Amino acid sequence: MSVQAITTSASSSQGLDRDTKRIILAAALGTVFEWYDFFVYGSLAAFFSTLFFPKGNETAALLAALATFGAGFVLRPFGAVVFGRLGDLVGRKKTFLVTMLVMGLATAAVGLLPTFETFGWWAPTILVGLRLLQGLAVGGEFGGAVTYVAEHSEPEKRGFTTSWIQITATLGLFLSLVVILLCRYSMSAESFASWGWRVPFIGSIGLLVLSLYIRLKLHESPVFQQMKAEGKGSKNPIVDTFGDSRNLRLVLIAIFGVVAGQAVIWYTGHFYSLYFMTTTLKMSQEQANFYLLVALALGTPFFLFFGWLSDRIGRKWIIVTGCALSALLIIPLFQGLAAYGNPALAEFRANTSVVIHGNDCSEDQSLFGQLFAPQATKECTRVKTFLTARAVPYVVKADAATLSIQIGNEAGMAFDEAKLLKALTDKGLPSAKTPAEPNGAMVVAILFALVFLATMVYGPLGALLVELFPVRIRYSGVSVALQIGNGWIGGFAPFVATAVVIATGSIFGGLWYTIAFAASTAIVGALLLPETRGRDINS
Repeated sequence: MSVQAITTSASSSQGLDRDTKRIILAAALGTVFEWYDFFVYGSLAAFFSTLFFPKGNETAALLAALATFGAGFVLRPFGAVVFGRLGDLVGRKKTFLVTMLVMGLATAAVGLLPTFETFGWWAPTILVGLRLLQGLAVGGEFGGAVTYVAEHSEPEKRGFTTSWIQITATLGLFLSLVVILLCRYSMSAESFASWGWRVPFIGSIGLLVLSLYIRLKLHESPVFQQMKAEGKGSKNPIVDTFGDSRNLRLVLIAIFGVVAGQAVIWYTGHFYSLYFMTTTLKMSQEQANFYLLVALALGTPFFLFFGWLSDRIGRKWIIVTGCALSALLIIPLFQGLAAYGNPALAEFRANTSVVIHGNDCSEDQSLFGQLFAPQATKECTRVKTFLTARAVPYVVKADAATLSIQIGNEAGMAFDEAKLLKALTDKGLPSAKTPAEPNGAMVVAILFALVFLATMVYGPLGALLVELFPVRIRYSGVSVALQIGNGWIGGFAPFVATAVVIATGSIFGGLWYTIAFAASTAIVGALLLPETRGRDINS
């Protein structure tokens, strides 16, 4: 059965009325805009490492750029607390109008920032501040949108209707990639590096105006209005969420039995795969973006399919199964991505072993090393940076007074970039000037599998969370659970994975972070997560 047939069948069987479609469109369009704003930086993170951080330690600059991407996640739980409280006190509609405005202005400001070359350390400092503002805004947006839609939905269609909001994160990423590709193809590489990268940020102002206009026409949630009319609203939603043991237990179950797994699976499949293709497999940015765009186009309708399916068979076991499958399949899928994404590099890695000998390395085992150092000063750090930048696998042995690099069974050699590069090239390392020659069909198939796993977990998620929390603290409970899981656990997945790769020399080492959270979520969900399908959300 084709993807289009799945979507059409699900949509027609649901028979959504005109008002419901209008509500879904308005809420979803605004949320797509917010995710576009949030993710356009993530789509350019590797590129931003050359603009907003000092040159001389490219690996450290990449990590700093990824950490800045992660900074947008730091305040998301706080945004959930602030805007969740407002949403439960003053209403769903007013609150997510405010979050949209904050997000739009912060994003446009990124496009106006001077770079490190002209503004020094003030440039990344302000960039981090703007990312924090974006995180604060998105922390209150998504929970509000999914709550708003769910409270307008018929009970038997709630999984399907809320799955349209689940799609918005992927559509926001899709839109950011499309805009970036259009900018890259419509100008020279020099122009894009000079000023073209600003266009996706400044251009979002148009989307902001359109989204605000559409959302201003919405009415408040009928469930919220009924709660207010009956005087059942919470006077202090945050205290009621965290101070009541029953509600706090629901928050913890939601985080560790649902959201943590969804977050790492989604960010690994959507973002870390993109960095993996460009920084590890040496695909061009255009190649990687195109393959991911195709996979997203094929996979996105399955958010709707699994939302629809959860209305038929329940939410819990679809989510648990998706987490369990992800824990089992993440490493094999990335191994396949490496094999088909750059066959020449995969053959070199399979036939080549590199050992770094030296006591200097025993003092350089910190996960983040000289992360924010403008220059890699320690010799072992420079060797690791050199090898990691070329996706050369290595192990470290602190067994010699003087640092040396051993390739295969050959004698160790002192670190000299030119000589080491020649030795590796002689062993089959593809030249940096040689473009990767991926098997496009297989790369797309693997990326589709990663997106598909994310749809299993994410599609039913919105309905389950709305049904899990009582109406008086629903905006707060849903938002806090979503943003702690996505902000603090999932959002840093690309950064942690990249840092682990640099520290260990294994290009697959960072995936254990995803595996650990996916597996633990499957276990906690299976044991503690209730089935929520059919619950009355007015109580």
